[in-house]
Amino acid sequence: MNRRLALAALPLLLAVAACTSGTADDEPAPRRAAAAERPSPFRDCATLTTPPTAVSPSPGSTPASPGTGTATPASPGSGTSSSGTSGPTARATGGQALPELSLACFTGGAPVALGAVAGPAVINVWASWCPPCRKELPAFQRLSERAAGQLQVIGVNSRDSRSGAQSIGEDFGVRFPMLVDQGEALQRELRRNAIPLTLFVGADGQIRHIDATGALDDAALATLVRQHLGLAVPA
Repeated sequence: MNRRLALAALPLLLAVAACTSGTADDEPAPRRAAAAERPSPFRDCATLTTPPTAVSPSPGSTPASPGTGTATPASPGSGTSSSGTSGPTARATGGQALPELSLACFTGGAPVALGAVAGPAVINVWASWCPPCRKELPAFQRLSERAAGQLQVIGVNSRDSRSGAQSIGEDFGVRFPMLVDQGEALQRELRRNAIPLTLFVGADGQIRHIDATGALDDAALATLVRQHLGLAVPA
């Protein structure tokens, strides 16, 4: 009886762990080749170091100035699982600089130095095998359209297969620029071990907030952008 119960519980345990491990190394070579031959659904990364054309602070608020924003560096082991829940969020006074990392662009070309990314920006770390990531990606695409000229929306595809990421981009209509982080370097630098993960970066390049509460919707994104970047974006 105990053995049957253990076998029945195994699929559930695997599902719970889905957003803390990836499948990037398991993709068959023919599938990788087929994905590489299709046009990328994502925009290239050429504009990531160019500031947005216009910044419109929301009424009654001002963009966070250096030293006044909130960043949320976490201790190892914090973050969110596939259930979309997380432990207590630690906050620290003062901004946190983006890690000194260079990541490849999904469309090719020169790697992009994160420190050179022009804010304000919202950076979403995701993977195709993560259910909460898939759920929230359309909201980030809508944010990129509604906030055009005010901020940049950037994706970081983490420990994923190219075909998986490409299929999600095609199926969900995701078009914003996409960086690739197969080794989870950004998560290690931020001391976060689970996704989805969203960084809110000010115009000065400082991280104002790190969200790890699970799948975000349009209203939650608009609220977080207003609170941490001082920008009014329609929900």
